[in-house]
Amino acid sequence: MKTTKPYLIAEIGVNFYDTAKIMGIAPFEAAKLYIDKVAEAGIDCAKFQSYKAGTIVSKNSPAYWDTTKEPTKTQYELFLKHDHFGEAEYQELCSYTHSKGIDFTSTPFDYASADYLEHMVDFYKISSSDLSNLPFIRHIGAKGKPVVLSVGAAYLSEVDEAIRTLKEAGCTDITILHCVLSYPTDPENANLRIIETLKRIFPDVHVGFSDHVAPDERMMTLAAAYMLGAEVIEKHFTLDKTLPGNDHYHAGDPEDFKKAIANFKWIDTVLGSREKSVLECEKIPRREARRSLVLTRNVKAGEIIAKEDLMPKRPGTGISPVYMDIVIGRKAVRDLDEDTILTWDML
Repeated sequence: MKTTKPYLIAEIGVNFYDTAKIMGIAPFEAAKLYIDKVAEAGIDCAKFQSYKAGTIVSKNSPAYWDTTKEPTKTQYELFLKHDHFGEAEYQELCSYTHSKGIDFTSTPFDYASADYLEHMVDFYKISSSDLSNLPFIRHIGAKGKPVVLSVGAAYLSEVDEAIRTLKEAGCTDITILHCVLSYPTDPENANLRIIETLKRIFPDVHVGFSDHVAPDERMMTLAAAYMLGAEVIEKHFTLDKTLPGNDHYHAGDPEDFKKAIANFKWIDTVLGSREKSVLECEKIPRREARRSLVLTRNVKAGEIIAKEDLMPKRPGTGISPVYMDIVIGRKAVRDLDEDTILTWDML
């Protein structure tokens, strides 16, 4: 995996099927087009989904998404539309993705997919839907690759059990993603502070965010997640947010992702360093805006300086007020006018 912070994953999923239909091209060509756009946007990783309808869901499983956006009534019918790729296709997409200089992964939803993806993916991504599928998590964890695990619709005890399972299987590089398993997620339900909770409770794993909130104009959801400490950010990716079906209606397009990346860079810029010091840009203002001891009257040579003879005023080019007690009682070595900024050679 790249070391970008935050590490940004474009969840292409199976959105390219709908784009292929609209453009009149083959799904594989559409998938490559998506990879091109992911790379051009400066995203770190292109992610797909690997499954077969018959191994992921029973035929009568009801829809759990917004059916006004995706009208398919059963999960089986939806998955059946998008399960045409197998090992050969993903191998080609993996090679093509790497040729573009970005990482490749695909979420496996069955053991066969997990096995053939092993020599392709830069890391495994496990869906929230498999959080309680501990035998499957153990199978993936034993493969020795980094694992990114979404933890949507889960209690902390379930998250803990999944992490323990990965560790017991020998996985040493684990990232958990806060996720709300609702498509699209209402901003009021985003609960981004859970990122902080996960970082506090599971300090020995990486923590990120898998986003299902529809893009806003400034991509502030992702910016907020990053500011709360998300190290990995995943969001669905589309070339056309107006397309019906599947994940387009809550996905970001290339311009949305570019805005998000610009936000991350701006946040890094304004957050700066944890070290408290005087910045170069503060040196002149510090000198001119701080105070010095200034005389409130004319003073003759040999006169003793009294407290009432002094007033702290700007600029800070003379004796600092912190030395007032040392100045009081000293003699002037020459005649000094009212409003003189005192320096040590005058006393």
